[in-house]
Amino acid sequence: MLDIAATCLVVTALLAYLNHRFVGLPTPIGVMVSALGLSLLLVALDVFGIVHGLRGYEESLLRSIDFSSVLMQGMLSLLLFAGALHVDLSELRSYRWQIGALAVAGTLLSTMVVGTVLWLALPWAGLPVPFIYCMLFGALISPTDPIAVMGILKSAGAPKDLELVIAGESLFNDGIGVVVFSLLVGILASGDVPSWREGGELLLHEAGGGLLFGLVLGYITFRLLRSIDHYQVEVLITLAAVMGGYALASRLHVSGPLAMVVAGLMIGNHGRALAMSDTTRKHLDLFWELIDEILNAVLFVLIGLEVIVVSFPDGIAAAAALTILVTLAARWLTVGLPIGLWYGALRLPRGAGTVLTWGGLRGGISVALALSLPLSPERETLLALTYCVVVFSILAQGLTIGRVVRHTVRS
Repeated sequence: MLDIAATCLVVTALLAYLNHRFVGLPTPIGVMVSALGLSLLLVALDVFGIVHGLRGYEESLLRSIDFSSVLMQGMLSLLLFAGALHVDLSELRSYRWQIGALAVAGTLLSTMVVGTVLWLALPWAGLPVPFIYCMLFGALISPTDPIAVMGILKSAGAPKDLELVIAGESLFNDGIGVVVFSLLVGILASGDVPSWREGGELLLHEAGGGLLFGLVLGYITFRLLRSIDHYQVEVLITLAAVMGGYALASRLHVSGPLAMVVAGLMIGNHGRALAMSDTTRKHLDLFWELIDEILNAVLFVLIGLEVIVVSFPDGIAAAAALTILVTLAARWLTVGLPIGLWYGALRLPRGAGTVLTWGGLRGGISVALALSLPLSPERETLLALTYCVVVFSILAQGLTIGRVVRHTVRS
């Protein structure tokens, strides 16, 4: 395990250096592009017999990493807490209904739209997929990835209110998406379709329970921080709250991602204002900013390297292009169109619907959920489609979101 971690960090550091020194792309995009290019170069060298062994080493390294567990049980809690830590709760509260509607209704509607349309359309591309798997794909691809969104939004130059809504939605909708995905995986395993009431109760238990647990965790952490003034211990308390709280949420069968977001909002606002000295605040911010930057870079490198172990079936190009179009259309239909029609009533600038549509980036969470599916031919198809959508999202959408903001947003 130490060798694997050391290799990942060395590769990430080298690619981040090369990007910063010679390329100049935003770090998440730059390291992913570099990692993707490195993987494709090793494949080409192996195919042409120029260099042997390096491709095999990369494959064995990646197969030894359980990407789904590393992200969902390791990185995600830290990244979500770090992201929520710097969100202004008073500003977020003023957009709570917009964010709540986008996170819950938007994710559920998008899941149904993507799943149904792909079930009807994929046979035309030569890759028919059963309905339950199409719905699973809808659930894993509909939530926007807070790690990708918040990592790239920093350089997009969006107005503050629009950036707040996009970041708030991305922080909360992945928890909803994971709950829906888990429900559909249960249906796939058992073959029993729960009633609307049973599905609603499960959603309420996991999502509502995650929000409540996050409040309790955040309050306990706040009280501990307020009772002392020792920045080393206080930083350690926040780290323990995140790691221990996420593990406990999993045991309680409530949403760990939602719990981390709520706890991060509490500590980042009430904790920062009422429980920390200036010294503690400075060191806490620096610590979590470094955690965020380092794990973000490692995650995007892993996404880029994963291309070498993804099996792409015949005809995937047409199916992937179709899937990208369907995913974008569903995002526009469930988020962009309503926001575009009622942007004034929602207190958002003109053009907000376009930015929310194009800024709905997918990332590592979608790949991790696809990798967690039971082994089957359908799993390989969904994983390939997910990877194509994620790469397109981060490269095409991530690189152009700043331009879209500048050309479409009007006060």
